[in-house]
Amino acid sequence: MSRLAWNKERRLLKSPEFKVCYEQGRKHFTTSFILFVCKRDEPFGGLRLGLTVSKKMGHAVARNRIKRVVREYFRLHQFDFELPLDIVVVPKRNLEAKQLTLALATDEFTPLLTRIRKDAAAS
Repeated sequence: MSRLAWNKERRLLKSPEFKVCYEQGRKHFTTSFILFVCKRDEPFGGLRLGLTVSKKMGHAVARNRIKRVVREYFRLHQFDFELPLDIVVVPKRNLEAKQLTLALATDEFTPLLTRIRKDAAAS
């Protein structure tokens, strides 16, 4: 298996896991996304990602493009943020799926996740 694989251990899969992030996590905002970040108790396992893309974002092709680009960003940068965090990403309505690229996702997520990493390391 590739070093950059994004397997099931790296994903939020169950509704209670999402609910904990929504209720106990901190909200962070970018231009096109809202991130709910919750620190886990266990010190191993690294970053886990959950995606919530509403039908209000458009048809299935548009929703899947958003999920695919966000997942790809986190897959490529998974070792930059090796903290026990659960992150739920919710796109804002102003996001155009056609214009979302990996470069745009990198521009939005990297400064925010760098700040989150510093805050998590300090606490």
